[in-house]
Amino acid sequence: MIRGKVYFKNREDASHQLLDILPIDNMKLDEWIVVSASKGGYPIAKIIAEVLGAKLEIFFTAKIFASNNNTCEIAIISEKEEVVIHEELVKAFKIDLDCVFLSAKDIYENELLISIKEYRNKNALENLKNKNVLLVDEGLNTGLTMMACIKTAINLGAKSVSVAVPILPSATIQDVELISDDLYYVKNLDHFITLDIYYEELDEVTLEQINNN
Repeated sequence: MIRGKVYFKNREDASHQLLDILPIDNMKLDEWIVVSASKGGYPIAKIIAEVLGAKLEIFFTAKIFASNNNTCEIAIISEKEEVVIHEELVKAFKIDLDCVFLSAKDIYENELLISIKEYRNKNALENLKNKNVLLVDEGLNTGLTMMACIKTAINLGAKSVSVAVPILPSATIQDVELISDDLYYVKNLDHFITLDIYYEELDEVTLEQINNN
């Protein structure tokens, strides 16, 4: 089993460490919508939204894996059908882009839409037009999910898009900063292994749990 240094006891601890570095007083001068970029990020986003007195939302995304390796994440599709591709991996494995988009369409129709319907029922996604959006997650691995969420928020007309995560690989910082207004993080690592080893406790968060909150 791979072991690394533990930086967070659990998501609640990560939330409070993240709140320590967020400019909360300044942020409270504006109106925000806090958006979780994943189910796992929802408990953290909820705590931050409560402190900010902000509305809380979640973006649904799904991972697309290489056809010959079901653990190799090569792309992400968002609930607004925004596809973000890991270009280096796609080139390295000589994967046809048409195959990526076909997989994305299939996953969107057969997986993502089911989650969206279960969570929102007949309710529409919160209107983000001309709003300040704070995207929150429990951390980044490849950064693809967050990139898809940033692009989705921009395409939905957000006035500003900021990102807050407890931990991320140093290699993803430039990519996220390039398309977001602000990036806040507690810890960045040059040699990032996998997110869950940096938490003492990181249980799966289900849609049922989110719906019951």
